[in-house]
Amino acid sequence: MTRGSTIDERRQATREALAAQQALPTEPISVRVSMAVKLTGIGRSTLYELIKSGEIETVKIGRSTFIPYRCLKRLIGD
Repeated sequence: MTRGSTIDERRQATREALAAQQALPTEPISVRVSMAVKLTGIGRSTLYELIKSGEIETVKIGRSTFIPYRCLKRLIGD
């Protein structure tokens, strides 16, 4: 936006920014195990057992374990 832009140009820029924001996903791509426990109500030990058995997919980044959100939705039947 330049200094001499008109009100109409600013309104259009605002509309475009809002449209871009609304296009963003509303759910996370993945969550940490601690958040998965809170979201599902499944105990931490049980969740790790499901991970170990291969029922739940995980992604390791450094020392952190992430669970794809789609896997949690599938697990709880949503």
